Amino acid sequence: MLRYHERTKHHFHRYAAGRARSTGRTSRSVSPLRRRAARAPSALAPADKPRSPPYEAIYISNCAPCASLNLASLSRLLEYSLSLTAWKQAGGVRWALRANPSSGNLHPTEGYVLIALPELGAPGLSTTRRASTRSSAAPNTHRKRASTCCAAAAAGFPRRFSSVHWREAWKYGERAFRYCQHDIGHAIGAVRIAAATLGWSALLLDGTPDETIARLLGLDRDADYAGVERESPECLLAVWPGTGNGRCRCGR
Repeated sequence: MLRYHERTKHHFHRYAAGRARSTGRTSRSVSPLRRRAARAPSALAPADKPRSPPYEAIYISNCAPCASLNLASLSRLLEYSLSLTAWKQAGGVRWALRANPSSGNLHPTEGYVLIALPELGAPGLSTTRRASTRSSAAPNTHRKRASTCCAAAAAGFPRRFSSVHWREAWKYGERAFRYCQHDIGHAIGAVRIAAATLGWSALLLDGTPDETIARLLGLDRDADYAGVERESPECLLAVWPGTGNGRCRCGR
């Protein structure tokens, strides 16, 4: 890893080397949205409720009122952390902006929620060709593209992330891994802030092996990636409700 860092870093008098040769692909042909063969997705709830606390409250422990874990609060967590927030267009080129920043706006990060909620269907209901225990949000539709739900965790639920390295590599060459790690950091920060608006907490479980994350998300099944860019497991977060009641001792 240290050798990779030295080889791919920028220097004071020059930039790091880019792609060694053209791959024949352009930014238009590399989609930043993962699309899965599935039946009609289940719509998530409008994310206007529960109401957000004052901005300063999300940085004070147990200050924001704790929202109940339901479809509305889960929808807002997803919208505030990984969803599309705007579309821009210049001439015939149209692109999206998201809640989480990305290097080059290429968005190699994929986010998953493992949870069981009555509004999303009974555990065991599979809505994709992949029978993994997961729930994946499609940011362009703000809908659930998902999966066999895992057992409900009343006290919280895990968020998992993966990266599609090709989304960066076609443009940045071997520096792509660096940018994917950079974007994972953005996604973690966005989830923690989004959780704080609900009075929840989010913690990175840094010791989780990549093999465990890949097995839980079904990323270790080679047949599922025939003809498409591979996803690589990145990290696991635990998200759980807090104890705030909205009445801060600081008077806010």
